[in-house]
Amino acid sequence: MTKKTKTPYGILTESIGLYFSNSNKFLKYMTFPVLGQVIGLGIIFTITYFYSQNLPKLLEKYPNLNSMSYLVLMSILVTLPGLIIFTKAFWEYLVAYGAINSMLDNMLRSGRVYDFSAHTELIKRRTIAFAGLWLLAGCFSVIAVCPLFWVICGILAVYFVLTFQVFTFEPELSPIGCVKRSANLIKGHFVSTFILICVIGLITYLFIPQIILKIVNILGIDIKLANIILPLTSLIPEINLAGYGIKAFSHQNISQFIIQSLIAQIAIGYTLPMRSVLWGMWYKELAKNSSFTNEKNRKRKANRPSEKLMEESHKKFSKKKIDNNVLKRAMEKED
Repeated sequence: MTKKTKTPYGILTESIGLYFSNSNKFLKYMTFPVLGQVIGLGIIFTITYFYSQNLPKLLEKYPNLNSMSYLVLMSILVTLPGLIIFTKAFWEYLVAYGAINSMLDNMLRSGRVYDFSAHTELIKRRTIAFAGLWLLAGCFSVIAVCPLFWVICGILAVYFVLTFQVFTFEPELSPIGCVKRSANLIKGHFVSTFILICVIGLITYLFIPQIILKIVNILGIDIKLANIILPLTSLIPEINLAGYGIKAFSHQNISQFIIQSLIAQIAIGYTLPMRSVLWGMWYKELAKNSSFTNEKNRKRKANRPSEKLMEESHKKFSKKKIDNNVLKRAMEKED
């Protein structure tokens, strides 16, 4: 019996419902990946601020330290703690995109999410391939910055939107193979995919952040936080743009703008699971009706991601296995 076909609208509403029905777990899971980046940057700028403020006194007290090698070394040391936290959180954020895809089967069966650590480990065990995939995405983003390539890159972005879903559900493919597979799945569904990109983008990048910013502004939280970073923004020299018809911004305005931007980015980060669930469901819908040219792919059993990787672990990672119980929990229903 064939599975019921889901419309793009049905997938959109179901993904939003799954996100909000499990919002407490998703918020907890995304806290370090999202806030860790903000904390890391905060530590970097805070330590740098105090270091720059006290540097003249240090050089006056210890003249021998007034050398280029010392200044470079100290600059690295003062930023290192925050950089470590930021890098760790940023990596966890990237991994979360794949891990949420991995737990999608459980979500669709039970409507709940659980065992984040097991699904996260399934992605981390393929770190080299996963990093290679993000490297391809980074190169594509660099090219897309150039205005001459905006149109072509925008079109390609639609075709490549399922790349990370392919990576999760078809682990036998290389990073380049994932890109090709995504493009093949989108063929014939470009308009539907483009509409989904626009709608989920408006919801997670505009509507939700703006609602949160409005609440923060009403409560006056952004002003209070802006006062905290005011000593840092006061170091920025004021630029007079009155001659260009642009209203001058005070350091208080700059501080408030930075805080509001950070809050918006935090909101966008926390809605990552909604986007991930949506594209995971869209992948499953398109893959269900797609034809495979490879005979091996047509005949092989459609195992879940955790089952495939558990089989591969005995062949490729004999010295570094994951507990099978952990892997089983990633694909079994919670008691």
